[in-house]
Amino acid sequence: MSDRTPQAASGRDLAEELCAQVADADRTGTPLRIEGGGTKGFYGRPVEGTALDVTGHQGISHYDPVELVVSVRAGTPILELERALAEAGQQLAFEPPHFGPAATVGGTVATGLSGPRRPWSGAVRDFVLGTRLITREGRHLRFGGEVMKNVAGYDLSRLVTGAQGTLGVITEVSLKVLPLPGAAHSLRLQMPLESAMTKLARWGRQPVPLTGAVWHDGSLYLRLEGGERSVDASRARLGGEALDRAFWRDLREQALPFFSADDTRPLWRLSVPQVAPPLELEGDWLFDWAGAQRWLRSDMPAATIREVAVRAGGHATCYTPGLTDPFTPLAPLLAKYHRQLKARLDPNGIFNPGRLYPDL
Repeated sequence: MSDRTPQAASGRDLAEELCAQVADADRTGTPLRIEGGGTKGFYGRPVEGTALDVTGHQGISHYDPVELVVSVRAGTPILELERALAEAGQQLAFEPPHFGPAATVGGTVATGLSGPRRPWSGAVRDFVLGTRLITREGRHLRFGGEVMKNVAGYDLSRLVTGAQGTLGVITEVSLKVLPLPGAAHSLRLQMPLESAMTKLARWGRQPVPLTGAVWHDGSLYLRLEGGERSVDASRARLGGEALDRAFWRDLREQALPFFSADDTRPLWRLSVPQVAPPLELEGDWLFDWAGAQRWLRSDMPAATIREVAVRAGGHATCYTPGLTDPFTPLAPLLAKYHRQLKARLDPNGIFNPGRLYPDL
């Protein structure tokens, strides 16, 4: 554990300017299109509105390596934050995808996307301790805190994670961080999908230090992280051939050949229970998260893909821009709650209108 002292605030604080812009937009009923680095602009429905650029609102406002807590402004590049954490031997354990060097902390939290380590470490919202948010009146409020036991307003911090900016403007996030692993090893085993799923289910009940598990095209790719003895013992037990650790970065950033833009078939992400059997959908598959996240390249109708995913106990999201509704429609009761929440926090509909669904 690092013994570094807490860092003081740095960077640029544009909260006052942003608050004024939001208040004016709400007063005039002007829709706002919240903009960050733009690297995840493909994820969701297009938004029509006046641009509200938060990229200038940057800097780590507080970092305490001993307490494993960092507070950072939303426009801060995620690469900058990760470098600061790495210097103290720490990391964002949810392994967020960047999709480009301009990716920001705000965009990371707003989209709620996590990387290959997510089933073993947790999702983005599991690490959000608190947020600062600009409400539609232009008020700059703090929700949650910088320690897990401070639960005041914690639910709203969770709600804005993954809400795509439809509930307010995230200006700052307090995150729990974790130490970098003491040892790591990646390997590749050749085996059919059925064998891979059986082995992963068994290893999940054993002290195997897995933090990555992917099956594709006859090969199972594994990442082991933890103490040196644990990693070495599992490495010797599992066998296989060594794998370059860059594989996990390329998977996270959708830089593997499977994700190539040369393949014109739509790219789908299906989130289903890990134990769900192979789904009867035509196309090419890549199984991530030990089978809980399944990527599909397919020309099958969107309605068919979604229907199969729902029957399996999950949902399907289209990652290829152009689909009118990339997200699976909400169940009636859940849609009702979403509309009520939107009406309460953004009655004039100025925050990223239509980003998630046409009426939200």
